[in-house]
Amino acid sequence: MVGSGSTETKDMSRFTTTINVRYAETDKMGVAHHSSYLLWYELARTGLLRDAGYAYRDLEAAGTLLPVVEYRCRFLKGADYDDEVRIETSITELRSRSIRFRYRAYRNEDLLGEGWTRHICVNRENTPRRFDAQVVAALQKYLEPADSPAEI
Repeated sequence: MVGSGSTETKDMSRFTTTINVRYAETDKMGVAHHSSYLLWYELARTGLLRDAGYAYRDLEAAGTLLPVVEYRCRFLKGADYDDEVRIETSITELRSRSIRFRYRAYRNEDLLGEGWTRHICVNRENTPRRFDAQVVAALQKYLEPADSPAEI
């Protein structure tokens, strides 16, 4: 949980996390620092996994790790201290050994930023491995349709 009033919901193929911008996440101008978005995206991603029935802690305990191997973020508008930010998360790519999450951060209906992270599935020795079939099945409900709008 990032700030007071944090909530999590799901809607069709998206998982939604709501946070309040903390003072420590802002720069000298009182605007959320660009690095905060990656932290928010992590909260949203782990919330989606938890909602799918696989808390990241449990995945790691079972020997499945998901290091970030690539990310992108585009900033459109600033978020200020204590703004309520809604992060919608979905999966745009789910392969046997990799996954790509998509994030969109909103203040009310204003899109503040959007991005994605790509992860590979590895074991504790950092050797690529396949996702367990049950995990793939649980994550399918968050997979965007093939005709979804293009990525950033």
